[in-house]
Parts: sequence; structure tokens; C-alpha cells
Amino acid sequence: MDHHQQYFSPPPHHHDSVSANTWPSVLLMEAAHAVAEKNHHRLKHLMWLLNELSSPYGDTNQKLSAYFLQSLFTCIMDSGDRCYQILSSAADKMLSFESTRNMELKFQEVSPWTTFGHVACNGAIMEAFNGKTKLHIIDVSTTYCTQWPTFMDAIATGTDQTPHLRLTTVIAAKFCGAGVQKVMREISHRMEKFARLMGVPFKLNVLHHSGDLSELNMKRLDIQDDEALAINLNGTFRSVCSHRRDHLLSMFHGLNPNILTIVEEEADLNMGSFNGFEFLKGFQECLRWFRVYFEALDESFPTTSSQRLMLERSAGRAVMNLVACSPEESVERRETAAKWSSRLHACGFSPVRCRDEVSDDVVALLRRYREGWSTNTAETVAGIFLRWKETPVVWASAWKPI
Repeated sequence: MDHHQQYFSPPPHHHDSVSANTWPSVLLMEAAHAVAEKNHHRLKHLMWLLNELSSPYGDTNQKLSAYFLQSLFTCIMDSGDRCYQILSSAADKMLSFESTRNMELKFQEVSPWTTFGHVACNGAIMEAFNGKTKLHIIDVSTTYCTQWPTFMDAIATGTDQTPHLRLTTVIAAKFCGAGVQKVMREISHRMEKFARLMGVPFKLNVLHHSGDLSELNMKRLDIQDDEALAINLNGTFRSVCSHRRDHLLSMFHGLNPNILTIVEEEADLNMGSFNGFEFLKGFQECLRWFRVYFEALDESFPTTSSQRLMLERSAGRAVMNLVACSPEESVERRETAAKWSSRLHACGFSPVRCRDEVSDDVVALLRRYREGWSTNTAETVAGIFLRWKETPVVWASAWKPI
């Protein structure tokens, strides 16, 4: 037997012996095997069984099973790209400023999943901007500008002469609809109002880009020679096509920023084609990763939470994008810190050491949350990790051009 096949061979079909905590992974891996082997009879039985056990409103296992089952179904029907676009368009139509704000703020209140990256990157950017009077931040992130009020407060109170701040926020999405644009208009008004309150000379420019981020015309960023430049990439680099990531980093390198900060989730979610070893390997990692994420949500949010439901549905769309969509349409393919670091080194960037003050700020941040969260550095890669129950989940680092 081929060692790949042996490693991923499904266990015996005695489902009554499967533990209450492992049944989704066992049954879903068996279903993935059936997809890869085109065993339609076996797949039909497994999908019926999973459908009986799954619910997007149940416990972690039931929710995990429901979203992966949906993704496997669209995979075998060869409708992943179309279904993902329909779900994304529907989510965009439901988007409002109030629901988005409530979701982001509640998530940041109960979990450091996003605030960890904010604190780590803000500290690095502040250090790079020390003594500069005209600042420009190019922000490509998924957290709706919630990183920047704290940064504004820091530059308003931390210097004798408040510098001028220009923020260019790039909203890059293949399905960038009217809902996101409406939300960003309201965010722009509120950011400008907050800047006036803090006494920070401020200008915000929102760029909507509907294609792959690597196709962005850099002239739209309006880089000025007399400004200190920071590029902040928070949770969005995974949306770039794999074969275009080095190209985009090289383009950012050409802008000669004072600093580039990057925050990404620590997973290797590079799914292969719908048959063979790479698909099974990617599917297994996908299961592992989203189990960690769903468990962290369950333990952070109250039992009934509309904000948690929004996050779970977004994760469900990510699962479909990974499992059922063609590689050229995938916008969720995460890479590990080691892989990102290798790319950054190859594109002419050098890591910036995380200062003790920044590490202390991150540790202080984690004290605000329930037990289970921690941070650490790695010997083999730059930056710092956020860990949930000893599992690295988010990586943040800072870089500068060589």
C-alpha cells in the first residue's frame, strides 16, 4: 500500500465506537476519502449520516460538521465557485455599519484574535515613525479600521508636535459589493470625527479594488517622498493568488516603506485538486484549523450571540472557498509563518526585532481575556505568535527593505 494512502486510510466503519469529540473529524475524513476515490456509494452513506448529526446552531462538533458537509456537497456537485459567490453576495447585502461594528467590537472585547495583531503592529509602526512629522499608512486589512483609533491616541499624546497622518485603506475583495462600500463610508466619517477630537491632522482615502490585490495599480496609493511610509497587511495576504504573492511583496518593496507589518493566521491551507494526496492532506489541516477557531469562538462568546454567528458564517464561507472552489478563485489559502518569512526574505525584506516594550504591551493585552491565551516567539522565524491553549493561531511580524 502506498504510504500516502496508508497514512490517510479511513478507520474501520464502526461509528458507534467513535468518541463524542472526534466523530466530525473521523466521518469527514472518510467522506473526503470517498470524494478523492470517487466512491459514490460510500460518499452517499457518509453524507446522509453527517446530515443527521450536523447543525449550524449546535455545539462545536455539529457546526464544524455542517459547514464541511456543505462544502463537500458543493465540491462533488462542481458548484463551489458559484455557491461561494452567492453566499458572499448575500452576506454583502446583509452588511450594515451597526452589525459590522457590533461584531468587530464584541470579537475584540471577548478575544485577542484581532487585537493581538493591532497591538504588535502599532508598536512596530510607532517605533519606525519616531521623530517623523508626516506619516502615511497603507492599510490592507479585514478589521474595518479598528486598529487606528488607538494609534491616533498614541501619536496625539506621545509627541510634542502631533504629526500629520494620512491613511490609505485598501479594500481588496473579489466580491466587493455595495454593502462594504456603505460600511466604509460610515467608518470614514467616524474616523475623521475622532481625529478632530484627538487633534490629529488626518486624511483618509478608501480604495476599493475588486480584483486580486497583486493587480492593484500602485499609483493609486499616491506615495509622497516627504512622508514616512508604513504598509500594514492584516489578514488579507492570504487572499492573493499563491503564484502572485512574491510579485506583490516585490511591488511593496519597490515603494521603499519605513516598515511593513504583516499579520496572518498560522495554518497551511493550500488545498490540492479534488483527488489525491494533496487534497486529503489539505482537508485534514483545514479540519484541524477550523476546529481550533470554532472552539476558541465557543469558549469566548456567550451561548447565544449574533456576533458569534456572523463570525461562524464567515468561517463557513472560508471552508467552502478552500474545499470546493478552484485554486484561481480561492481567497482563503493561508500559509505558515515559516513560509511567509521565506517569501519576505526572498523579496528583499529583513525582519525587525520585536522590542521588549511591544512584547510587554501584548502580554498586558492578554491579561484582559480569559485564561488559555498566551504569546511566544519562535527561534526559526521572526515575529511573535498568539497561542490558544498552546496552539499557535496568529502570527505578527515587522519587516523593512534591505
